[in-house]
Amino acid sequence: MTVHGPTFHGFANPVDPSPAELRAWAYQPDSVPLSTMPQDWDLLVSGNHLATTLFELAMDPACPARRFALHCLYIYAGDGIRTGFRAHPRRRLRKLVEQAELSGDHLVRTWAYNTRTLMDRPELFDYHDWCEGGLVRENRRIG
Repeated sequence: MTVHGPTFHGFANPVDPSPAELRAWAYQPDSVPLSTMPQDWDLLVSGNHLATTLFELAMDPACPARRFALHCLYIYAGDGIRTGFRAHPRRRLRKLVEQAELSGDHLVRTWAYNTRTLMDRPELFDYHDWCEGGLVRENRRIG
C-alpha cells in the first residue's frame, strides 16, 4: 500500500524546499510544473538535505514524480563520487545503494548498480548521463 503525501499548497522557498513540500509536490507534480521551477532546480534539490526523501520517492512506483526523484539520485551519487565524497557522505550513499539493492525494483536497482560501478571506477563519470538525465532516460547499466 502506497502512502501519498498531503495536498500540495506550494513551496515556501522553491530553491530550498522542505522534505514535506517535496514529497507533497511529487504526488501532485502538475500543480507546479517543472518548467516553472528555477533553472537547474534538479541540481538545487539533489543535496544531503533531501536525499532520503528523493530516495523514498524513487522507490515508490506509484509516485508521479518518480523519474524526477531518480534523476536527482543520479545527480546526488555522481556529485558525491566525483568530488571524492566532499559534497556528500560516502556512508549515506552506500546505505541508500544497499537499501535499493535489497528492496528496489529494476529502475532503482539499476541506479544502485551504476552507483557502485562509479564508486569503483570514478573515471566513468559522464555529466550528461549522471546530471542531465541520460541514465534515467535510457535505464542502462554503465561499465
